[in-house]
Amino acid sequence: MRKFGLIGFPLKHSFSVAYYDEKFRKEGVEDCSYQAFPLEDINAFRQLLEQHPSLCGLNVTIPHKEAVIPYLDALDPVAEAIGAVNCISIVDGRLTGYNTDSYGFLTSLHEWMNRYSLTLPAGALILGTGGASKAVAYSLRKLGVDVQFVSRRPGPGLLTYEDLDMEVMRQHALIVNTTPLGTWPDVDSCPPLPWDTIGRMHLLYDLVYNPPETKFLQLGRQHGAATTNGLRMLELQADRSWEIWNG
Repeated sequence: MRKFGLIGFPLKHSFSVAYYDEKFRKEGVEDCSYQAFPLEDINAFRQLLEQHPSLCGLNVTIPHKEAVIPYLDALDPVAEAIGAVNCISIVDGRLTGYNTDSYGFLTSLHEWMNRYSLTLPAGALILGTGGASKAVAYSLRKLGVDVQFVSRRPGPGLLTYEDLDMEVMRQHALIVNTTPLGTWPDVDSCPPLPWDTIGRMHLLYDLVYNPPETKFLQLGRQHGAATTNGLRMLELQADRSWEIWNG
């Protein structure tokens, strides 16, 4: 039996186990299993591998997409360029890190924009600075979009939410939430944007998919913005991970 799984913390509401179980059922895959491995401390990663020697691949989610890199033997060029990993292939004990978030985000963005005849803005705000934000930034820069990170804490090259005035919001019409704010059960939380500056010119993409419409997306829709959640991205990155694990 080939074993796959997901590491991160917390994992209580992750979609991955149900998604792969359904995928295995639909495709008649009988020799594989997929399991969630809640890992609060990345220092327990090697112990996890020792406890589950039949592991052939892992997905990686918050908060370990960057912290797991020192434990790997090699990085795919895309993962190396991004500086974050969300997929690990394990072959003969050798661990190789990949980033399928970039593929999932880029493909889902194209699908969303094509479906509703949306135009890609010249500038984007990325809310958050974690591993997922790096994959989003890498993808948007490939499209020639000017990217600006936004964080609660000031730092080099970062805007804070207090810096988001009318001019900044006008120049960055695509806004991507890569923070966990709004994830169930904390459905009332939301990035503190200046909502009176949001209008029909804006596109709001939330990597959160549970609930399907976060408060971030609700407020965006109410102000006239086009909105979408991260479910399609999650599906695409999961399918790409499966392709990697199967060569």
